[in-house]
Amino acid sequence: MDRPHTIVSCAMSADGYIDDTGSAPLRLSNDADAEEVDQLRADCDAILVGAQTVRRDDPRLLVRSEERRRRRIEQDKPENPVKVALSQSGKLDPQARFFTAGNAGKLLYTASGRSAAARRFAGAERTIVVDGGDPIDPRGVLADLARRGVGRLLVEGGSHIHTLFLTAGLADELRLAVAPFFVGDPAAPRFVGSGTFPHTPTAPMRLVETRVLGDVAVLRYITGGEE
Repeated sequence: MDRPHTIVSCAMSADGYIDDTGSAPLRLSNDADAEEVDQLRADCDAILVGAQTVRRDDPRLLVRSEERRRRRIEQDKPENPVKVALSQSGKLDPQARFFTAGNAGKLLYTASGRSAAARRFAGAERTIVVDGGDPIDPRGVLADLARRGVGRLLVEGGSHIHTLFLTAGLADELRLAVAPFFVGDPAAPRFVGSGTFPHTPTAPMRLVETRVLGDVAVLRYITGGEE
């Protein structure tokens, strides 16, 4: 395969929002869902997010469980998956936890010609700045990740990244955790933005699993082909 098996994972409110407009990230999942996502991270070779997620949520993007990290090492894998960020401008804070937390390798894809970004992160430990095209081409990113040995990729957002991968038909699976409340703020970010999606009422995704984790509903879709 010329690209990794790609899983888009998202927690959202019952009305499709992935955050509110408060200063702190909105908690949309519970402990049981967080454990499942941690296992999903441990099963993947890389975790990908967009620039806005790095700026707003300041995620660590690490496997939390010591036992899961130990099992990865026993399987001759790095302790944590590679962290991947897409930033058109490359203007991210080198002190963000994406760059400073843990011992994972980091790949930062920026638009062509962003040599300033390359210089900015030249000293960041284990960070490689990659030309992602202009604008950044998700197919090119996935092809490059495959060449780097990434066979299984977890995409964790945010809205722009979800939209980018889903409209391009590059997600093999979609995992949605639905919280039991509403946000209702049009200024807040939603799961996806506007776009032309390949999965329409006449060409729907295939729902292969539904589960209840406390008050959170988890839905897993396959976007095409066999599981």
